[in-house]
Amino acid sequence: MYNKIIVYIILLLTITPQIGLSQKRSKAVEYCEKAEKALNQRNFDKALQYLHQAAQKDPNYPDTYILMGDAYNFSLRSDSAALCYDHAIELIGDPDPLLYYIAASECLKCGKYELALKHYETFLVKGVQYTDVLTDAQKGVANCRFAIEAMRNPVAYELQNLGAHINSEWDESLATLTADDETIIFTVKRPKDEHTVCAFCVNEEDLYSAHRKDGAWQPRQVLGAPVTTGYNEGAQSLSPNGDYLLYTICNADYGIGSCDLYWAKKIGDRWSRPRNFGAPVNSSAWESLPTIAADGVTIYFSSSRPGGFGGKDIWKTTMTSEGAFTPPVNLGATINTPEDDAAPFIHSDGHTLYFASNGRVGMGGYDLYYSTLQPDGSWSEPQNLGYPINTYNDEINIFINAQGTTAYIASDKAGGFGGLDLYSFDLDDDLRPSPVTYIKGRVFDAETKVPLAAEVQMIDLETNQLLTGTMSDEETGEYLACVHTGKNVLLNVSHPDYPFYSENFQLAQSYNQLQPYRKDISLQRAEVGTVVVLKNIFFDFDKSELKAESYLELDKLVDYLKHNRIRIEIGGHTDNTGSSEYNEQLSKARAKSVYDYLLAHGISENRLSYRG
Repeated sequence: MYNKIIVYIILLLTITPQIGLSQKRSKAVEYCEKAEKALNQRNFDKALQYLHQAAQKDPNYPDTYILMGDAYNFSLRSDSAALCYDHAIELIGDPDPLLYYIAASECLKCGKYELALKHYETFLVKGVQYTDVLTDAQKGVANCRFAIEAMRNPVAYELQNLGAHINSEWDESLATLTADDETIIFTVKRPKDEHTVCAFCVNEEDLYSAHRKDGAWQPRQVLGAPVTTGYNEGAQSLSPNGDYLLYTICNADYGIGSCDLYWAKKIGDRWSRPRNFGAPVNSSAWESLPTIAADGVTIYFSSSRPGGFGGKDIWKTTMTSEGAFTPPVNLGATINTPEDDAAPFIHSDGHTLYFASNGRVGMGGYDLYYSTLQPDGSWSEPQNLGYPINTYNDEINIFINAQGTTAYIASDKAGGFGGLDLYSFDLDDDLRPSPVTYIKGRVFDAETKVPLAAEVQMIDLETNQLLTGTMSDEETGEYLACVHTGKNVLLNVSHPDYPFYSENFQLAQSYNQLQPYRKDISLQRAEVGTVVVLKNIFFDFDKSELKAESYLELDKLVDYLKHNRIRIEIGGHTDNTGSSEYNEQLSKARAKSVYDYLLAHGISENRLSYRG
C-alpha cells in the first residue's frame, strides 16, 4: 500500500533541480556536489555526511538545505525534510515557487499543518505555471484545513493495549472478532524461519487466534496447518459466527495473481483445507483484505483489477453456494476515488462500511472513513472518523464489535510491547454503527440429542432481507447468529429432515440495553401429533386478516409442505380478552386465513384442516 508514496518522493527529487542552486560561490559547494553524486547513487547516509560538512563550512548556503531535504525525503524522514526545506526558503527569501510546494508536502506528511497550509497557499499564488501539481496542492490545502479543524474538535479516543497474551515484540495487526467478542484472529509479522518459502523475504506473516475467558484474553496460538503454511497469510476476516475465515496469501506458486483471496470453514475445533476463491473473484491483479457480512454471503474486498476508478478499489461479491461466487461488482464512485480505497470492514449490522482511503480530504496519507448502505442500494457520502483516530500517519484498518461500542486498531504508540500492537478503544457515539446482539446455542434432535447441521437465518420481516445466515456446526450443533435491532426479525432454523423452527425478535435500538440470548433448539421429526408453533404469523388486534409480515413464514411453510407429503391441522389462537365464545370464533377465523393462504399457494385441500 506504500508504493505510491515512494514513487511520489522520487518525483519530487527529479523536480528539485529545477529550483536551481544559488549562483553565489560558497565554501559549501564542493561538499554539495559530492552529496549530489551520492544522492544519484541512492547513498543517502553518505549524502547527509557531506551535507552536514557543507553546513559547517557555510551555514547560510541554501542549496545545502535543499539537498539535505531531498536526502531526508528519500529516506522517508519527512519531519527532517520539512525543516530543511523551510530553512532553505528562509535563506533564499523568494525561491522558485516549486520549493514551497515541496516543503508543504513534507510538512503535511509529518503533521505540521499550519506551516504546510502557509506554503501551499503561497505556491498556489506564485506557482501557477506548475500545472502538473496544482491539483495536488489544492488537495493539500483542503487536507490542512480539515486537519486543523479536526484537531480542534477531537473524538473520544483512549487506547487500551490488549496485553501480553495478544501482543509481542513483533508486529500485530488486523484484528477480527466473532460477534460474541470471545474469539479474536489477527495477523502477526515475525522473522522468517526455516519453513518460510519466500527466499528474499525478511519476515513472514501468520494468523494467530486467542479466546477470551472471564473477560481476559488467554495466550495466543498460531492457527496452524492447514491454514498456516510457509507463505504469508494475513489480511483476514472472520465471519461474525466464527464459521468462515477469509484471508489473503501473496506470491504463492499456486496463486492466480500477486495476492489472492482464500477461505476455510471451521468444523468442530479444526479448520478445513483452505481454498482459493478462484475466478471470477481472484484475477491476475492484486486482491486482498476481504470482509464478510453477517448474512454469510456478501463479501467485500480490495482489488487493483481493471475496471475500477483508481489504483485500488473496493468490490463486492456474493457467495451463491459454498465456494461459488458471483462476478465482483465495483462499489462505485461514492466509495472509490482515483487513488487508493482499501481495507473494507462491513459491520455486523450489514450496512455500515468502514474503509481506508488516500483519495479523500483528510489528515493526509490513508485515513479511515465510514459510509452506510441506503435502502435504495446506494452508499452515503463517506465520513472521516476524525482526529486522533486519523493522524498524519497511514491508518489502514479498523474493526468494530457487533454491539458497536468498541473498536480495535493497530498502533506503534510508545509503551507497547514492540512494533505494532493491537489496541481497543470505546468508539465515539457519533461514529457507532447500528447495534447488534447475538443468539447462540445448539441445534439437536429432540429425541436422540444428536447434533444437527441446520440452516439458521435471521430475516427482516418488512423487507424480506436476509440479515444473518449461518449453519450450525455439523459435529457440535453449535451456532451463533447476529440479532439486529430496530427491526421485526424472523429467526428460522431449518433442516431437510425436520419441520422448521421459528422465533420472533423485536429489539430496541439502544446499544446499552442489549443482552445476548442463549437458546438451544431441539427439532422434532414430522410424526403424528407433532406440534409446530409458528411465531411469525401476525394479525391486527381483534382482526383475522393476515398482515404482510406473515407471508415470509407462511411461504416457508408452503415450501416445506411441497417437499414433504404430510397432512396438517392448523390451530388458531387469541389472547384471553373477551368472552370464550367470541375468542373461539376469532381464533377459528384466523386459522382459516392461514388455511386459505396455503390453498392459494398450491397446497391441496385434502392435506389441510383448521380449527379455533
